[in-house]
Amino acid sequence: MTHRSSSPFCLQDKRALITGASGGIGSAIARAFYQQGIGHMVLSGTRTEALENLKKELENSPTSHESRPKITLMTCDLNDVTAIENLVKNATESMEGLDILVNNAGVTRDNLLMRMKDEDWQKVIDINLTSCFKACRAAIKTMMSKRAGKIINIASIVGVTGNPGQTNYCASKAGMIGFSKALAQEVGSRGVTVNCIAPGFIVSNMTENLPETVKEKILSGIPMQRMGTVDEIAHATVFLASSAGNYITGQTLHVNGGMAMI
Repeated sequence: MTHRSSSPFCLQDKRALITGASGGIGSAIARAFYQQGIGHMVLSGTRTEALENLKKELENSPTSHESRPKITLMTCDLNDVTAIENLVKNATESMEGLDILVNNAGVTRDNLLMRMKDEDWQKVIDINLTSCFKACRAAIKTMMSKRAGKIINIASIVGVTGNPGQTNYCASKAGMIGFSKALAQEVGSRGVTVNCIAPGFIVSNMTENLPETVKEKILSGIPMQRMGTVDEIAHATVFLASSAGNYITGQTLHVNGGMAMI
């Protein structure tokens, strides 16, 4: 007999698509979903080897659920903004449905505005914002028809506060937040929730390699005096994806240690 958890955070029998799953936050979300007994998830990214290693890691990890989650890998190059619609279609067909969509894929092309090239602006907008729009448009057809679904868009603190040298990135993440609020109003009556998670500074290879003086300056602006972890972003994602988040929509959950109290 299959064990069924009474936890409101359990994701058993749910089907999820996670984009950007080969990165730090994306892989942490995949691990968290796996631990909560997700029924089937499609992990998408551009780095095939990283995805394959993640799948092997998860399949060899212990689980308290009798039925192991099923994992399908699908690569998707978001430089081709039409590819995301095919990804959602193929993922939905593979899982025979779609309950949770996590739009996590993103890129940066930082520079001062006066030096920013047109292609660096467009690339960030296309991958961070336009791909989110296309993925959501493809996903809501299935979700609305069964009157249930969770869409979680990974934004950023700088989408609210701004950050010099990142006008393109800030615009894409601010756009994602506004987009999510509007979509939440459109699909709420059909049982579909749409929310954002806005990470602050998160421990990563990039932040670990920063000079100590830069780290100290960052930490001085964070009341909790530390950077966040990818697991903390993943746990927030589980909360919104699970039944615990059923009455939350159109919101941006800020996970930033108090760096911006919004």
